[in-house]
Amino acid sequence: MKIEILQLIEGARQARGLTVIIDVFRAMTVESFLLARGAQKLFPVGDVQTAWDYKASHPDVILCGERGGAIIEGFNFGNSPSAIEHLDFTGKTVIHTTSAGTQGIANATGADEILGGCLYNADATARYIKAKNPAYVSLVCMGLAGERPTDEDTLCALYIKSLLEDSPLSDMAQRIENLKHTDGAKFFDEAQQNVFPRRDFELSTILGTCPFVLHLTQDPESGMDCMERIDVPMI
Repeated sequence: MKIEILQLIEGARQARGLTVIIDVFRAMTVESFLLARGAQKLFPVGDVQTAWDYKASHPDVILCGERGGAIIEGFNFGNSPSAIEHLDFTGKTVIHTTSAGTQGIANATGADEILGGCLYNADATARYIKAKNPAYVSLVCMGLAGERPTDEDTLCALYIKSLLEDSPLSDMAQRIENLKHTDGAKFFDEAQQNVFPRRDFELSTILGTCPFVLHLTQDPESGMDCMERIDVPMI
């Protein structure tokens, strides 16, 4: 198994084999929470107009997304796991669009298979990949708006890689703590709590307790990309 860590939109375009699109703050964490809270269908889309077009013909759909970190005007939710952690989405259809994570999915056209990765589902993701044992794995760090690398996404990629190589990083607690002073600092800025609440940092850095992977498939009804939950047993 060859494992490559790639960065940003260009990295997504270069991805091949089994590909993990990583967005810790906050897209893939939010998608994990949506499926954990019972969402029936979850459509990750690259552009806002696609979301509005689908909403026009499916008025009950829930719109979830951000640009510049802030909720898109008219959407039901932004891109905050703390805003949805206690809600029930059973039977609901959700469309999700973000500046980074969903853009990675849209650009990973050369991938054989796509997963959504974050620290929360990293252990399940590694178990899934080990069971599949692909020849090539692309770990794509989407960074800030797909434009610059970020510490949390690179850390997630390094952590998944270490699990795949049976050499897990031993200092993850300290590495996560360090994020509070680098790319996670915005969650501790009182002036930005309306967009980046501190609770989002806490939820996004829960390590490896999610029992399933985010697996991209195609919805047979609409033909759209759809993120499904695949449970991965503990080894």
